Amino acid sequence: MRKSSLAVAAVAALAVTATGCATKKYVEGEVGAVGQRVDGVQAQVEDAQTRIKEHDGRIAKNETATTEASKTAKEALDRAVAAGKLAEGKFLYETVLSDDKVKFGFDKAELTDEAKAALDAFAESLKGDNKNVYVEIQGHTDNIGGEEYNYQLGEKRAEAVRRYLSLKGVPLHRMSVISYGEMEPVADNKTREGRSGNRRVVLVVLQ
Repeated sequence: MRKSSLAVAAVAALAVTATGCATKKYVEGEVGAVGQRVDGVQAQVEDAQTRIKEHDGRIAKNETATTEASKTAKEALDRAVAAGKLAEGKFLYETVLSDDKVKFGFDKAELTDEAKAALDAFAESLKGDNKNVYVEIQGHTDNIGGEEYNYQLGEKRAEAVRRYLSLKGVPLHRMSVISYGEMEPVADNKTREGRSGNRRVVLVVLQ
């Protein structure tokens, strides 16, 4: 009888041990699976963070709007104030549409699809502003070609922008056009990248 009891106890002990081992293996398996999922999530987070940093870098590099008035924006403010166009006489912001974005063709003033998309976004942003905002549209070029020629080209491009914005609901009397031609470069005209940056249209928003 004692031997039977011992046998039963031994079998029970083995069962417990076996169960314990199985439980341990199960837990270890679950922990491993969770660890893999955590690693996967961590990798996704790191990937997302990388994309965000890259996106922020592109925004910082290709920023199109600024709340700090440039020289030509200050001149636009002076002109608008002198003409009595503003309710408050203050600068709000300016948006720069560089050639990299609007892609004007060589010796062309027609708006590309890229340019229209950028202007659609600009017109949409104006809807959230005071209805009395005033926009001066400035045309700029690089220094390829004669001074007078570039002046006229800058004016044509700025005028094309004004016509398009008017179709998007911006009143013509709330806009004016001016060309600086090649006279106000923001980059070195000796390089291709510099000339591309100088070929631009600037929209100065005033109130």
